[in-house]
Amino acid sequence: MDLKREVGALIIRVVLGVIFFIHGLVKFQDGIENTVGWFSSIGLPGFLAYGVATIELVGGILLIIGLGTKVISLLLAILMIGATLKVKLAIGFLGNGQMAGYELDLALLAMALYLVIDGSKWLSVSKLFSNNKAA
Repeated sequence: MDLKREVGALIIRVVLGVIFFIHGLVKFQDGIENTVGWFSSIGLPGFLAYGVATIELVGGILLIIGLGTKVISLLLAILMIGATLKVKLAIGFLGNGQMAGYELDLALLAMALYLVIDGSKWLSVSKLFSNNKAA
């Protein structure tokens, strides 16, 4: 095990997990119907808001504990690609003064893709269930 790489991956996994957990939690706490309405207002089916919020909330928890890291990271990467293309790309890299640009989305996408490629086994629940190198 390359300890430096594993420590770095752990930091990325936990920080990404916390960020997405909070984003999902806020969607539910603020009233998921608000997010449903916003999705509809930008031309997306409103019911997708439930899926996105659930992936963020549950996926964030799973990343924090290190369970299904690669799969969850892939789902989060897909969400970031969708958010960037559907909402943020037209606003620009740094935003328009009213809404943030896609710089954070790009950073979150990069973090998620790193975890898709390399995983994060150190201090993970997945490691308890597996002896192989993929986590």
